[in-house]
Amino acid sequence: MLVSLNSNTGHRDFTATATDLPINPAGLPATVAGALPVVAYLGHPGRVAGLPQHLPPGWSLRRAADLDDIGADEIVLIAAGHVHDVETARRVLPRRSMIVALVDEEAPAEMVAGVLTAGADACVRGGQPAILAGHLVACRRRDRAGRWSQLNEQSRRY
Repeated sequence: MLVSLNSNTGHRDFTATATDLPINPAGLPATVAGALPVVAYLGHPGRVAGLPQHLPPGWSLRRAADLDDIGADEIVLIAAGHVHDVETARRVLPRRSMIVALVDEEAPAEMVAGVLTAGADACVRGGQPAILAGHLVACRRRDRAGRWSQLNEQSRRY
């Protein structure tokens, strides 16, 4: 990707406007994108049984023994998540960890709001594998876009 910057030497913000930024690394070869995403889930395996077939190529799903078994760049999926589970995960895991809570289909709005307020990046009702996979991919994209937005402030001289 060729980027041309204004030669102005003053302190200026810029925003990335290219549409081909590598926000979705699953679409790039592994050598370019680095490690592909891993979804580490906590909870009953039956809640995520059909999920691997709906994740993008190269993504993997693994069961974590507990919060200490989760890597820094893994997406955390809490099956049958409750407010306390999300609060604990947010407190223990690094701040940049993406947390997705899976709640029952009939979960009241208060439960969904509580889970999101507790620090989940997304809350999914029911757990249909295709919908859940879509939320996981969206969280990954938001994470990558957020990292790109950190480049918004430039103080280098060219």
